[in-house]
Amino acid sequence: MGRFSAKTDYEDLRNVRILENKARLKTLGLQKTISELRSIVSSAKPSRKPWTRKVYDLSSLRRSGRLKRTSSEVTPIRFSLRRSSRLGSDSIQTNSGELFGDESEDEETVGEKKRPANMPWVNIKGSGLQLSPEASALRCSSRGRGGVYNSVLGICCHFCRQKKLCGEEDCKRCGNLDVNEPCIGKTDCSVCHSSNGVLCRACLKVRYGEEMEEVRENKEWMCPHCIEEKGINQYWICNSSFCLKKRNMAPTGIAIYRAKELGYKSVAHLVMDKLKGKEEGRPEIV
Repeated sequence: MGRFSAKTDYEDLRNVRILENKARLKTLGLQKTISELRSIVSSAKPSRKPWTRKVYDLSSLRRSGRLKRTSSEVTPIRFSLRRSSRLGSDSIQTNSGELFGDESEDEETVGEKKRPANMPWVNIKGSGLQLSPEASALRCSSRGRGGVYNSVLGICCHFCRQKKLCGEEDCKRCGNLDVNEPCIGKTDCSVCHSSNGVLCRACLKVRYGEEMEEVRENKEWMCPHCIEEKGINQYWICNSSFCLKKRNMAPTGIAIYRAKELGYKSVAHLVMDKLKGKEEGRPEIV
């Protein structure tokens, strides 16, 4: 009961104070000032422009005089395409050969079999493509990925995305620019024959712990995509950046040093153990 009476006393005091404040404002004339300011602000507001429907004129449009000339009077201007210097004659010399001849001459298959991914067809008119002596010497300077970039005849590695001529000395495709020969410095999956199975020597070793010579001898070698698809090893997956992103996994970056430090043969072995541990509830490898 005492609690309710205390509340009532507080409300009474509050109401008395409100009345006192109102009387004080009235004596000071502030109420009148506030109402005057409000009227000034309301009168200062810009009036809205009345909406009117726009009527479009259907008469002929006025045209510039320079646009009234006939097409016969206009001389077309031909622009030469800008090319990168690395695609110039310093890398490849052409005698009588032309790239990209008739599309009807394309050969995507060899007989009835699909053309291997490390032997993609490039339509070349005539013959006469050859590497310059400087480019030929530079090509084998890096055996892992090759030292000469070539956007036409180079084969793109699925992992490092380097479209280079391989650095193998006895590769006829990259050395002699023979499109009918496979690149022995790039892998080819025996199942899919797709770009997913194209890896250079360096990426094959670092990312999957395999040697190029062993893969070349194994005619039934499969890429990680096909191994996973066939269920041979569910944890053996492709660890390229865009394949990991499709799985909502963070790219591994330069993880080979961490893999070697922890005793793993390659990055793929490290990723495989992580996936196994996650399924088994083991603490994640940092």
